[in-house]
This record gives sequence, structure tokens and C-alpha cells, in this order.
Amino acid sequence: MTVATRAEPGRTFFGHPWGLANLFGVEMWERFSFYGMQGILTIYLYYSATEGGLGLSEATATSIVGAYGGLVYLSTIVGAWVADRLLGSERVLFCSAIVIMFGHISLALLPGFLGVGVGLAAVALGSGGLKANATAIVGTLYAEDDERRDAGFSLFYLGVNLGAFFGPLCTGLAQQKLGFHYGFGLAAIGMAAGLIQYSLGRKNLPETANQVPNPLPAARRPLVIGIAVAVLAVIAILVLLRVVTPANLANVVVVVTAVAAVAYFAVILSSRRITSVERRRVWSFVPMFLASFVFFSLFQQQFTVVTIYADQRLDRTVLGWEMPVSWVNSINPVFVILLAGVFAALWVRLGPRQPSTPIKFALGTVVMGLAFLAFLPWAGGEGNTTPLLALVFILLLFTIAELLLSPVGLSLSTKLAPAAFRTQMVALNFLSVALGTAMAGSLAKYYSPDNEGAYFLVVGGVAVLFGIVLALVSPVIRRLMSGVH
Repeated sequence: MTVATRAEPGRTFFGHPWGLANLFGVEMWERFSFYGMQGILTIYLYYSATEGGLGLSEATATSIVGAYGGLVYLSTIVGAWVADRLLGSERVLFCSAIVIMFGHISLALLPGFLGVGVGLAAVALGSGGLKANATAIVGTLYAEDDERRDAGFSLFYLGVNLGAFFGPLCTGLAQQKLGFHYGFGLAAIGMAAGLIQYSLGRKNLPETANQVPNPLPAARRPLVIGIAVAVLAVIAILVLLRVVTPANLANVVVVVTAVAAVAYFAVILSSRRITSVERRRVWSFVPMFLASFVFFSLFQQQFTVVTIYADQRLDRTVLGWEMPVSWVNSINPVFVILLAGVFAALWVRLGPRQPSTPIKFALGTVVMGLAFLAFLPWAGGEGNTTPLLALVFILLLFTIAELLLSPVGLSLSTKLAPAAFRTQMVALNFLSVALGTAMAGSLAKYYSPDNEGAYFLVVGGVAVLFGIVLALVSPVIRRLMSGVH
């Protein structure tokens, strides 16, 4: 059956192929479990044993959270490669969902650091595989000229944000009332619900979702297996020798990701398979990569510094009831749901008068820096004295910055990609997110309530300055983009 035939109206999901309902559901539940778990992870790591936590230092806790977030995005590259060369997107998605559920169960049931190690490794690997392939499968539901395609992706991303909204609310309440492991267990139940729902609806997905676009020759499979085993062995040795520790894990991920990004750029730019125009476009992506890295270094501190701030500096009392710390992580998804359509309509309304892509990136970076500077009026206070509405406003700035930059990044990487390196350019975009997310963990060790004024001033100020410089050099970047807008 062809993709176009499957896209014809029959049993539909708001006028879209019924397979979209299945993907909407699994992505919603996966995000429910992912953000639900991440909403309580940082405080679980640094709360004392009497409070149900593991008693790590805040610096070590944020290093682990940052490294874990970076590995999620690094895993998208692995998930995409396995789908393209070995199994196909649908099979990888299904297997990834199982791995995610196993990770959440491990966090809920295995004691202490064993649960953290096994659980986070499994969730990171599985989330990368699911994230990389769910979006690809949505694309197979529509013919190339199907006018419903963009609307279908909008519905899909609504599922993402619904899960991101409800996850921290539910797991945070469970953690507050029953304990951390009940919160992790609720995340596992959410992922199980998504997996069951997805399993029942797999038959509604097109046959193309199981195709392997570029099969790996059988003769090369032993080599790939050998490389994978060698990498795992090196990691195990470095951990055993304590070269890699929880305290420096985020720094290690930053270095590994940076090396991978430089290698990717070097391979593409030195290739004889690209034209001079394509090479200029790849060079134009370098400052955009750096802007994305700077942006995510701040934005992903929602799960490191902002979590600590919500725990130790935010007045979370509402009508005599104390709101769980993790509920702060549900604010951004609400604003995304409310504003994403507004931004989309704005760009359509402006048409050719809308800001260029480099200017959008510059604005996103500047607004992200301003969000950190917006903490300054409450810097130097003691205890939980920052008004909740102040943090709501700051997270509104987070969302505006996100909508200026994040949705544009993936699209830009495909537009600037040389014909021979389309997948690698998309991988580079994910590497900028991985690098920034890991850096969010590395930077967080310099934060404490005692020095928050200096921290927010330096981090926010650097981002604003970077955005201004990017805006100033945007004419040069646009020339290198050679007609791409």
C-alpha cells in the first residue's frame, strides 16, 4: 500500500491518517515519562537520605543531569543510524520504547546509584532512538504534496508538549506525597501506557516505516559490532579507573560531543563530493551551530540551575499549599502550546519581511540571555522569597527565545545540507543541542544561592553579547548561505 493511499480519508485523527494518533500517543506518553522523571531527578540526586534522596553535592547532581541530557541527543544519531542501516524506523521506535520503560522501572525499583546508572543509561539510549524515528515516521504518513503535512506535524508536537506539561505535575505530586521512587514508578507506568497503545496501533503505520533506506552490507556487520564492543569496553575501563566520575561526567560529554562536531564539520568541508556553493553553506552553519550551543547551554538549565532555584529560592506557596518543585518544569510547555501557533502565524503574516534566519538565531540568543538577567532583581535574597510570578515571567522569556531559535534549527540544517550529507547536517544540529545540554550541567556547578547575582549576570551577559555579535555578522552569514533564507 502506498503512502498516498494511506493518507486518504477513512478512519482519521482530526482529518489526518489514523497512524498519526498512534504516534501522537506514544510521543505524548514518552514525553510524560521523560519530563516527569527529569522534573524530580536533580533534587533526588542532591536531597539527603532522610529526605529520600542520594545525598550528592549539587554540583555532582547537576553534572549527572547535564550529561544525561546530552547523551539523549547524542543517542538520536545512534538511533537514526540503526534505523537507516539495520532495522528501519518503526522497529527502532518500538524497541526504543521498551528500553525507555526498562529504564524508568530501574529507577523506580533498583536501589541507590545502581538504579540511577542503569535507569538513566537506558532512558537516554531509548529516548534518542524514539526521538529520532518518531518524527521520521510521521513524515511517511503523507505524500510529498499532501497539504496536511505541516498541520500533522503541529498535532504531533502538541502531543510532545501535552506530555511535557502533565509529566512533571503528576510525578512531582507523587514524589511530594509518597516519595521519589513512586514518582519514578509513575513515569514507568506512563511509558508502559504509551507502549501498549503503540503496540495495538502498529498495523496503522505505512509499510515504508519499516524500510531500511541504506542497508549495511552483511560483511561489514562484524566490524560495526567490534567497534561498538570496543567503545563500551573503553567506557567501562575509564569508569573503573575513575577517569570518568559522576562529578566530571558533564565535562566528559562536552568534550566528546565537541570532538564529534569538529570531526563532522571536517569530513563534510573536506569532501570532494560537495560543490563550492554547498561548502560556503556549510561554513555559514558554523556560527549558527555555535548560537544553538549557547542557547541550549542556558535553556537546558531549566533542569539544573532553575530546579535548584525553585527548590531553594522560589516562594512556591499557593493559598497555603506548597507546590512541588517539579511543577516549575510544566510552565514552559504551557507557553509553547499557547505561543507556537502565534509565532507560526506571525512568520506567515510577515512573509518576505520576516527576520532572516541568522537574525532569528541572534534574537533567540539575546532573549535567552535576558531571561537570565531577569533573575537579578531577586539576587542576594535569602530563602524562598522570589515571587512565583517572577519565575513565570522568566520562563515566558525562555519560551519566546525557544520559539525564535529551536524550531528553525532543524529546518536550517536541512536547507544548508549538501546533497551528499543531508543526514550528517541534521546530526550536527542534534550535536549542538547535545553540547549545550551537557554544558548546562557543567555550568551549573558554578551556581549557588550565595553567588547567584554574579552567576546570572555573567551567563546571561555572555549570551546577550554573543547574540549581538551574531546579528552584526549576519550579512556575512547570509552571503555564505548563497540564497538560502
